[in-house]
Amino acid sequence: MYEFLKTYQLYIMMVLSCICGTLAVLVILTKTLTHRRKLAIMSLEFSAMLLLIFDRYCYIYRGNETSLGYWMVRICNFLVFFFTLAVVYSYNQYLRDLSTNEIGLSKSPKRLLISDILLFIGLFLLILSRFTGFYYGFDESNHYYRSGGFYICFSIPLIASFLDLSIVLEHFKKLRKGISIPLILFTLLPLIGAVVQVFAYGLSVVNITFVGMCVALYVFALIDMNKVIDRARILEIEILKEEQKNSQLIFEQTAQALSYAIDAKDKYTHGHSLRVAEYSRRIAKAVGISEKECDEIYYTGLLHDVGKIGIKDSIINKDGRLTEEEFAYIKAHPTIGKNILSSINKLPYLSIGAHYHHERYDGKGYPSQLKGEDIPYIARIIAVADAYDAMTSKRSYRDPLPQQKVREEFVKGIGTQFDPVYAREMIHMIDLDEEYNMQEREDASALEGRNIVFCEEYRSDVSEGIHVTDYTSNIRIRCLSDEEASDKGASPIPTIVLFDSLDARTHDPNDSIAKEMIYFEYAEIRMDGKTTCHGARKIKSEKIKTDPNRFSSESSGKFHHIALYDIEAVKYDDHVRLRIYSLKDAYDITIALPDSARYAYIGLTGEYCTINIESINRAEHHVNENEITRIAEPISYIDSPAGDIPNIQVNGWCSASSKGIPINDVTQITFHSMSLPTARLVWHCPYLSIFTSDDGIVHGPNYREFCLMRLDGESWETDDYVKTNLQVMKLDGFVDWDTWKVKNKEGFDCKILLRRNGNIITVNTADNDVELKNTVNVLDENVHDLYLALTGDQVAITNIKISTEN
Repeated sequence: MYEFLKTYQLYIMMVLSCICGTLAVLVILTKTLTHRRKLAIMSLEFSAMLLLIFDRYCYIYRGNETSLGYWMVRICNFLVFFFTLAVVYSYNQYLRDLSTNEIGLSKSPKRLLISDILLFIGLFLLILSRFTGFYYGFDESNHYYRSGGFYICFSIPLIASFLDLSIVLEHFKKLRKGISIPLILFTLLPLIGAVVQVFAYGLSVVNITFVGMCVALYVFALIDMNKVIDRARILEIEILKEEQKNSQLIFEQTAQALSYAIDAKDKYTHGHSLRVAEYSRRIAKAVGISEKECDEIYYTGLLHDVGKIGIKDSIINKDGRLTEEEFAYIKAHPTIGKNILSSINKLPYLSIGAHYHHERYDGKGYPSQLKGEDIPYIARIIAVADAYDAMTSKRSYRDPLPQQKVREEFVKGIGTQFDPVYAREMIHMIDLDEEYNMQEREDASALEGRNIVFCEEYRSDVSEGIHVTDYTSNIRIRCLSDEEASDKGASPIPTIVLFDSLDARTHDPNDSIAKEMIYFEYAEIRMDGKTTCHGARKIKSEKIKTDPNRFSSESSGKFHHIALYDIEAVKYDDHVRLRIYSLKDAYDITIALPDSARYAYIGLTGEYCTINIESINRAEHHVNENEITRIAEPISYIDSPAGDIPNIQVNGWCSASSKGIPINDVTQITFHSMSLPTARLVWHCPYLSIFTSDDGIVHGPNYREFCLMRLDGESWETDDYVKTNLQVMKLDGFVDWDTWKVKNKEGFDCKILLRRNGNIITVNTADNDVELKNTVNVLDENVHDLYLALTGDQVAITNIKISTEN
């Protein structure tokens, strides 16, 4: 068999390539295939035809030492590898069409995307190999030979084929036999051929089987589509009946969409430019850019979207995602912005930001496809700030993303969508923003246009959450009761819903999104002092003396159906205090939360009333523990015996720190760590802070932090006069980050070893099979006393023991 194939394989290649070319033409003329499937099969057949043509020429010209032979061998071998990838890529497109039109998936499986990425990596390596000989080379007699990287080249399309096969096997029962069988054979036979190919050097077994299956794929697809057409005639009446059933549902959905469109406002652009400008300036300042340039970046951020004035309002304000054509119009706004601002000759940086803020670091942005540092740094900064505000702002098709999801997107985008330096700085800003202040609503207008709540049935509408922190929030609302409220036996008194949620919105606890957003409701508090406890430990409501001058300038008392209320809301540790003032009464309500690590938001609602949130103001100074009377004992996870220094419980990002530990020549620290029950993220773990201060206390006199190192494998240089080099190694026992988080919650013993040589400190530690080595070089020669403090986020650190050597 081997000798037969070796003798006649050139003829077999010629016949199969002719068949593929003929089938490609027939595909063009076929009307029974979908457009997308037709393109995929046509691409498949053309690629297969060219694959065999060039493979055939490889054999014909090998050993030919003429100038023509020299070039033909090299060009044809390159194209053989190229069209092998092209065949698999075309097959992927065929599977994409099957996924949506046959299997019934709403979108293509992610494995197809992974397969495509592998093929593009293969293409990159192929091009690289052309110059390095990584895959193959040619000897002095113009013969092809395999290089060390050949098996990588061989593996990429095979791995992609395995991914494709896994999709087919997963959905095998959903596919008709006329489609499923050739799909399996398309993958299996070339895989068998690949095994043979390894041992049968000089034969194109894989290529021939690939092409043979391309032919079979078309034949089976054509037969199957003919059967489908026959069945379609039978199913036509059933489809019409089904359409009648769906017509009512479509009508209801359309009516809902229309009502949303009527109520919709331009919520995305509300305050967008101002926020982008502020975020941009903060990033610029953090990376050490001069004050003058920070101001320039700020003004550039303010005007970065000026080009949108040249885009139709119907596109800018459209509810829902844009079509490709509409998005093409949107993509013109950077060029329009540049044309508008380029006339301001004295401020050239304005047009730079407007023109390039949609470029991507990997060169896949628009309008100029600039790459890396070819993109002006101002535009790279604004791109990060713009993306952050887009993700944390409400869109017509989604709510703002929870902050940890935004963080994950920036981690994914480092080096691809975003400049690594500025993206990492934004991640650091997110980590420091434990109260989500970068989306905090400072006044009623900042509620994304939702400062009016229309209530019919109780809680039929609830305002967006107002964050309650240790800075007292003063909220004024005006409530208009419906005239028919008394007829319906309703009590149109506004109610506060006190809750916690990743997206700062109330949810039905039975909905799936409530679980996804980790929704937790503490209590409901009416403006007349009545309370309903849900998840809170305890609630205490007391009537207090009202302030007769609070509403003296208001005229709401002239109308019995209008009521005015002031709300003071503040949180300290695990207690929330609400003070509610009306024209007649006032109440002091204290709520003991389940623990101190949770956030608290208030949502305003009621029944048969309209609530207008007129203002939200926040105090400049935070409260202390003496300003809220405790009604329940504090929740503590550090009651175990202390070591050499006191135990610490860190409820939020670096909200507590241990006593500073002097760093000597050799310092060893051991402790027990346990993530709090509310911990859910990778960075809810212990941190190490290297700092200096006059008294060795965090935030003491002349305090300077140089490095903040997290045990999940991230480190931040927090001072200009420091350089760090962090090495992270996952040991054999490491499974995945979800398992790592579980182990942190169970608790573990940790050892830290510090070695100091002058102002160079080497830190070695490990956390549940993640080993870290960080070299910290403090560049300020005037710093002599260096300390380490244990801190973290949502973690309890106990039994801290210290040993030193000088």
